[in-house]
Amino acid sequence: MGSDLNLYKKVQEIAYLNAERTWSYRTILRYFFIQHERMQEFLFPEEILGYLKGIPAFQAYTEDQLHQDLAQLVNWKNLVARQELSSAKSVEEFKKKRFRYQCTPYTIEIERMLEKLEHMGDGFGGSLERTQFDRLYQSLQKAESLVRGQDDITETEEECAQVWEDIFSYFRSITQNTSDYIAYINSEHVEERMKTEAFLVYKDQFTAYLRDFIISLQQTALKIQALLESMTDKQLLMLVTKVVHHRQSIPRLEDAALSDDDLKLEQKEKWESLKKWFLGSDHRNSEFHLLQLRTNETIRRVTRVVQRLGERSHNFRSRKKDYLHLAEWFAGIETVNEAHALSSVAFGVSNTRHLYSDHIPTEDLYTDVWEEEPIEAEIKPRVRHYNEKTRPGAVKENREQKEAMLREYLLEKEQERIAIESHLIDGRIQLQALPVIKPYVRKRLLAWIGKAMARRDGIIKTEFGQQVKIDLIRDRPPIVLRSEDGNLEMPDAVIQFIDDKEKV
Repeated sequence: MGSDLNLYKKVQEIAYLNAERTWSYRTILRYFFIQHERMQEFLFPEEILGYLKGIPAFQAYTEDQLHQDLAQLVNWKNLVARQELSSAKSVEEFKKKRFRYQCTPYTIEIERMLEKLEHMGDGFGGSLERTQFDRLYQSLQKAESLVRGQDDITETEEECAQVWEDIFSYFRSITQNTSDYIAYINSEHVEERMKTEAFLVYKDQFTAYLRDFIISLQQTALKIQALLESMTDKQLLMLVTKVVHHRQSIPRLEDAALSDDDLKLEQKEKWESLKKWFLGSDHRNSEFHLLQLRTNETIRRVTRVVQRLGERSHNFRSRKKDYLHLAEWFAGIETVNEAHALSSVAFGVSNTRHLYSDHIPTEDLYTDVWEEEPIEAEIKPRVRHYNEKTRPGAVKENREQKEAMLREYLLEKEQERIAIESHLIDGRIQLQALPVIKPYVRKRLLAWIGKAMARRDGIIKTEFGQQVKIDLIRDRPPIVLRSEDGNLEMPDAVIQFIDDKEKV
């Protein structure tokens, strides 16, 4: 619950990024971050001022301004000030309250993120590293060997925690790198680069990179999936217990934020995320499967782009040498028939006629034309005044057939009326109280409800001449309207017959 509450509070530590004196705040904190990376935690104002004076923009910067900036950063919780008492050589120095400053953990992580963003540029990074999957598989093998066929893990808690950390370190690297690289190759910048001729130089290397990744992914991922499926809940609990005990054994002065049970639940959820990434769930495919699809689609897209670029360059290529070679070929032929044969191969038939027929003699795609049965097609002359000959025919009345169809229709309506009438209780029908009904009864009731919803008063006239008022009950949970061909979940409704409460 504590981590949820942190989402609603202001992050005061980032106030220096958009303040009026951001230029000095950021320079001071970047110097603190650089010194922190060099394992120098505490800095004195003299050191900071000496560093700032080496920057041309800070030539007019004074010591008083520095103390004001440091005080503001302490107020924003970017720095922690500690009074230095041991080095005081006089009463004046003691009264002056000489401080040394340390950067807070929040600020270190903010500066680390900013440094990464500054070097990232506008595009996505990431990569498709085959070795990450191999390392993840090796770490999972170690975890599996620790718990294989044992009622308790005999290895040290530190070793179990290290294996657990390796698993999720490689998994985190895989998810971040693959998602970033997929976003990179689908970005608008890369799309535009693919359309240029310069992309042809890299297409073989690019395609080979994706193909090798897919092959390695398929080989390693199957082994990872088998290991994840073979790990039982009991074995996982043993491993998680060792990991949690090791983390709790690390001495920290702060109060424990989470209990053992909460930490175990957190580690189990991380394991479930790993399983879902490779195995998927009942509701969606795995991210591993989606990664395969996206990589294969990228290979197909690159192939199509290269094909279009090749066709474009082929259209602008000069065919002068081809025509000269063909001319020399024609010049060396002695007979006209041989020239006609070469012309038919080189240029095709000079005069063609296109015939169309909707006749499909066979569904076999591999059947040759001469293996099919011949068909007869009637060709009509294409002249302006041609009309087909027709014979005048008598108009048949078909009275008996019409009367039979009418009787059948009226009989169906009568059966429908009787079926609906059987569900009337005190001149009303409540859908929740209906038993299993006929499909045509359900269709009729739903048609009435649809018409009533289009009217403000909810009153309609049925096919049987009755007026009904339909009220939808939306403040209750949905009901299940059961019929012989299936069930329908919908709001409850009451159909009240206005004119006659006994008959439809």
